Amino acid sequence: MTTIRKVADTSMTLAEFLEYEDETDYLYELENGKLVRVPTESQLNHQIAIFLLVTFVRLGISEKLLGLKTEIIVSSKTVRIPDLVLISPVLYERVRGNKRYLITLDMPPPELVVEVVSPSSVKQDYEDKPAEYSARGIPEYWIVDPLAQKVTVWQWQNNCYKEAIYTGEEQILSSWLGEFSLTARVLLQGGSP
Repeated sequence: MTTIRKVADTSMTLAEFLEYEDETDYLYELENGKLVRVPTESQLNHQIAIFLLVTFVRLGISEKLLGLKTEIIVSSKTVRIPDLVLISPVLYERVRGNKRYLITLDMPPPELVVEVVSPSSVKQDYEDKPAEYSARGIPEYWIVDPLAQKVTVWQWQNNCYKEAIYTGEEQILSSWLGEFSLTARVLLQGGSP
């Protein structure tokens, strides 16, 4: 395993990233060839991700098709770790039993990716990740933003992402999840008060 001390200044290849181990429990992303430590999440961000996971299971989505903190290789220089993913049964068969929950470039993309915004992730979530996820062929990308009190849903239509923004009592619409009743307000507070 490769051991690297100075994370912020560390450049590495995808192969080096996949072998990287620093003997801590920290999560790392590879961003344009740079090793970046994923900041810790707030309690609310955890609650939102878990609430969504439970909501999707209640909708009849198998828990084996849902992943928290799943690694997705989006390019030869970038690996992202979204808060929640929904994968297809075909993709599940490809990742099942692997040592690490990693979606590689030769695998189908996830069906849905959800990022819960933190103060340190605003730029990446709104600017970098939509381009990366669309290039990777991910059909739907949600940005759940408790800071700005809005949920942005990017859906792949006519060869590009179309954006819809939901706030307050607006019901979130998703082409992949069918009929379900979830308002932006309830999601942004991580469930009922």
